Amino acid sequence: MSKFRLGLIINPLAGLGGSVALKGSDGVASEAIAKGAVPKSHLRMQQALAVIEAYKSRIEIITASGDMGETLAKSMGFSTRVVYQTPETTAAQDTQKVVSELLNETLDLLLFAGGDGTARDVYAVADDKLPVLGVPAGVKIHSGVYGITPHASGMVVKMLLDGDLVSLMSADVMDIDEVAFRTGVVRARRFGEMQVPAEPRYVQAVKMGGKESDELVLADIAAEAIEQMEDHLCIMGSGSTVAAVMSELGLDNTLLGVDLIQDETLLASDLSATELLQLTEDKSLKLFITLIGGQGHILGRGNQQLSPELVKRVGKDNIVILATKTKLKALDGRPLIVDSGDPELDIELAGYYKVVTGYHDYVMYQVANPDLLLGLE
Repeated sequence: MSKFRLGLIINPLAGLGGSVALKGSDGVASEAIAKGAVPKSHLRMQQALAVIEAYKSRIEIITASGDMGETLAKSMGFSTRVVYQTPETTAAQDTQKVVSELLNETLDLLLFAGGDGTARDVYAVADDKLPVLGVPAGVKIHSGVYGITPHASGMVVKMLLDGDLVSLMSADVMDIDEVAFRTGVVRARRFGEMQVPAEPRYVQAVKMGGKESDELVLADIAAEAIEQMEDHLCIMGSGSTVAAVMSELGLDNTLLGVDLIQDETLLASDLSATELLQLTEDKSLKLFITLIGGQGHILGRGNQQLSPELVKRVGKDNIVILATKTKLKALDGRPLIVDSGDPELDIELAGYYKVVTGYHDYVMYQVANPDLLLGLE
């Protein structure tokens, strides 16, 4: 039997800006590292490859040297062949050059770890010439070419190896203007389509755009949230629903960042993961978060400032999820997703939550960690 030929690319810089509140990594990798950001994209790819470790005798990984793929693949025992020498410092053009080399190979699938910028770089060269699948490792994931989690991306590859019938679908490559994003403006653009193995349980939907228009519902949600804030230091996550709470309080809000309030007073804005840990030590905490419309993620998409350490400090019982019933219905019964980067924490956070949908109005809704979501415990 011929081996499954898996192209592999890791963007070593993907996601660097998330934990240090830079809203992305494009053009700010050096600043992110200076602020203490630690590269994690290889860990995300490792989670995906762990799903198919048992199949490694049947797989040939074709990749770039060093941190762009070879080091991880070899450390996990995969048969590995290098087609591109990774420079000491990588940039977008290195991803494009690797893709160009991989197009000379007859690949069964190209698996890459990164964010929307990485997807754009892959698309710039690959277009729709071969099947691709992204492992989510960036701060912002608007493109539909990614698995809902790293584990889910690995599951799609496993299905292919098992010979399951997996169709190909066209998925949008999206990205936003990070300069505008850092000022609180979401300006998304569609760049094209790539062919992705189609399995709706594992591949994420493209994020729903636009703002919630029902101001009365948001005002009711805000009133309920404010009642729950008493005697707590409150961590205010990103998104328009949380922004409605801040507006009701008359406080400035970082729409795409994380703020800290107490006694209805703004204490600090647009905080990094490190700053949040420093300011919340030994405090009675509540975390107010909402979901990404269309995807259902409440942790791990655009709010990496909410580190696993911080979430553990808050505790499951002090996480308050805010959402309109319209957003919940749009999920068509799919659970909310936690993808914190800590699989054990994700398991602990799973279960049913009382989601605030209005004033003294709640809906019981399931939150799933990736393994529970896919029935793989």
